[in-house]
Amino acid sequence: MSDSLRAPWLRGIAFNPAAPSDVLVRLLDRAAGEAGPLLCERRDLPDAVLDAALRHPDGVIRRALACNGYVDPTRLTPLATDPSGIVRGWLAGGPRHHPRRVRPLPDDILVSLLTAQDGGEDGKLTANEIIGCLESSRQMPPSFFRSLTDHENPEIRILATWRWESLTPAQQAGLLDDPEPAIREEAWDRSWGSDPERVEARLPSFGPRNAFVFSACAPSSALVEQCFADGTEHLLAQNRHTPAHALARLARHPGAGVRALIATRPDLEPDLVAELQEDPHAEVRMRARLHPFARTWAEYWAIDWGIGHGPDCACPIGEPFAEPNPDPAVGPSPDWFTACASSEEPVLRRVAASWPGLSADLVETLARDDDEEVRIRLACHHPLAPPHLLLEVFVARPAHRPHVRDLPTFPRTGWAHLVAHPDPEVRALAAADPDLPNPPLDDPDPAVRRAAATNPNLSPHTLEALLTDPGTAEGAAANPALPVRRMHALLDHGLSGTATAPPAARRGETTPT
Repeated sequence: MSDSLRAPWLRGIAFNPAAPSDVLVRLLDRAAGEAGPLLCERRDLPDAVLDAALRHPDGVIRRALACNGYVDPTRLTPLATDPSGIVRGWLAGGPRHHPRRVRPLPDDILVSLLTAQDGGEDGKLTANEIIGCLESSRQMPPSFFRSLTDHENPEIRILATWRWESLTPAQQAGLLDDPEPAIREEAWDRSWGSDPERVEARLPSFGPRNAFVFSACAPSSALVEQCFADGTEHLLAQNRHTPAHALARLARHPGAGVRALIATRPDLEPDLVAELQEDPHAEVRMRARLHPFARTWAEYWAIDWGIGHGPDCACPIGEPFAEPNPDPAVGPSPDWFTACASSEEPVLRRVAASWPGLSADLVETLARDDDEEVRIRLACHHPLAPPHLLLEVFVARPAHRPHVRDLPTFPRTGWAHLVAHPDPEVRALAAADPDLPNPPLDDPDPAVRRAAATNPNLSPHTLEALLTDPGTAEGAAANPALPVRRMHALLDHGLSGTATAPPAARRGETTPT
């Protein structure tokens, strides 16, 4: 057996779906090289393997586990107080392959990271640097901060002020009147964006970044006039604090793009809505037709998010409005999404398809929708999206492949008819389909041949031959038909002697992101 085959064997076994825990635990040995960290980071893990990784003395293993986006995040709780600040930082930074949807970390992990008094025993990171990693990771949903406003511990309650804009008006008022002086002071400081005078006073400190102020904060009359004078009045179009007199001017703006942005605003006067419904520009008229569906700002933003992205949009998928009866300040109601699903407007059906709480019967209906974007959004967002739809989107829209391939309902069978598809990425999935009787081991693309080597229909004799070929060794080692005793034999060879240590951390020892 060639030493050059050690690494592909170990990598293959790490991702073999039939490998039992006692096999996988052996890969946590440093002699396994990159296979151990890859195992811990890029797949779901049996309980015994996860427990061993959590207690592992090697920080390389724990760091890799901290980036795992497949394990139930509640199981990663011990890493939030890991002795190593690097491990905590990697947990705070989230999965390194930046999936479209990042699962929120559990509240107890978030609280531990946000309230830590130090950055770990290794002294590589400060507590604030770890918090910085967390803030940019999308692992803290708005609902987390809303859940803290009534916490009995003032040190936890004050964290709610960090995302002031995500709180409801009632929660903001409660924090401004909190019995703790420190919380009242912090709430007052965070609430500056709703006070036109304070906004105007702070504007110079933003410099070239003042677009945020004009688009999100309450503008004074002077700032409104400054926008119109500077040609930046479009920033006011979606600002919920823009005064009515400015909206009237924007509704008659010469730029159709500006008129379109305000046409669905819930605070637009009826006469302006009527004008925009007769606008010469088609998009303005379309948005104005949607105005009856935008009764709240949450509904407005849901509709706005459904417009103009295109079928290949791969924008991050945020926290869904999944509460059964959400506050209008938090999100649209289930009844609203249901009404959108039955609308004649494709934009509204796209919005409905993006909500994971939609009923099974409506999912079935939208899966057959004539609008491709409706079907794509359903495939990417809804847990009940039928497997055939995920297959359709994967084949037709390469931009969505990394996301739909990681969905738990993504089909692993039903691909056999695509074994001759011109796209090798599609052929690779067909090659691994266990319903395919003759996997294409002679395909011209190496990735397809490697995928064919994972097909459980291969004979034991063929599988052994593939294990000795550098081009297919990794796929053969990942084949679920490989006997467990054979996995152990490959590990016996692969872990013997001196193995190369895992490569240096890609993210850097001091600045996890």
